Amino acid sequence: MIKLILAALFIIACQISVAAQENVLVERQVTLMGSVFNITVVDHDSVSANQNIDQCIAEITRIENLISEWQPQTQISEVNRNAGIKPVKVDREVFELTARAIEYSKMSEGAFDISIVALDKIWKFDGSMTEMPTKESIKNSVRNVNYQLILLDRNASTIFLQQKGMKIGFGSIGKGYAADKGRELLQKLGVKSGIVDASGDIATWGTQPNGKPWAIGIRNPFKRHKITKILKLNHGAVATSGNYEKYAEIDGVRYSHIINPKTGFPATGLTSVTIYGSSAEFANALSTSMMVLGKEKGKQLMHKYPLYRYLFITDEGKIIR
Repeated sequence: MIKLILAALFIIACQISVAAQENVLVERQVTLMGSVFNITVVDHDSVSANQNIDQCIAEITRIENLISEWQPQTQISEVNRNAGIKPVKVDREVFELTARAIEYSKMSEGAFDISIVALDKIWKFDGSMTEMPTKESIKNSVRNVNYQLILLDRNASTIFLQQKGMKIGFGSIGKGYAADKGRELLQKLGVKSGIVDASGDIATWGTQPNGKPWAIGIRNPFKRHKITKILKLNHGAVATSGNYEKYAEIDGVRYSHIINPKTGFPATGLTSVTIYGSSAEFANALSTSMMVLGKEKGKQLMHKYPLYRYLFITDEGKIIR
């Protein structure tokens, strides 16, 4: 069977024959972190599989209740409320995730930035934009965006946003992190293999019931009915960022909903970036960075991480891998 994962990725799974019921494949779809998650496990029976999926869902819900900037009771919301006022003590898990996000900003020279959630919403990606915002409004839109103003105190486990109006959020890597943590938990529970698919941020382990690797198809947004590449994954992860669903087209130029945190200007040049390696979180950080950096700077950065691979599709439909 073939199941659609976003506009860019397919999971291509095997059909389980009646004779192969020693292991059963159980899948459940659920809305978590504001997105559709598909959790697939290969287990020795359906009762155990469903119990383990329940625990995976509980783990992802726990993460959401820590890092969501939309829920007022979370630690990240408390950090945002105290921007420019005082540091906020957070759980070590939240602290370490924030610390890694800052490292992603440094490695990408600011192309990735969790403080971009404070961006002024001057761009519209619903088809209604017909002309560019003014240069001044674009420049002003990023006045509260600057990862360098996120102050971490490791000993006290605190996060301080040094400027009023700043915010941080994990929309860029949160689902990838949740996919990694869901996979980690299921492995600890003894689940033989499976997939945690967080709306296209995918973490896999083990094999399909027929012993073959999991097959993830990357679809070309310019040729929706064709698969550009099939990834064969055991313990692996894949993430895709792109402007094929949300973009503004002005004077024949397509502007991505992914914004350059330093300039306030939408990314152009790449329609889709797929990164695959071992961690969904890191793959997602890289794919977001690549969209902003563009193909040349993106390839230069990828050379520093040889255990991760890429597939770029340019605005002209050219495939680069």
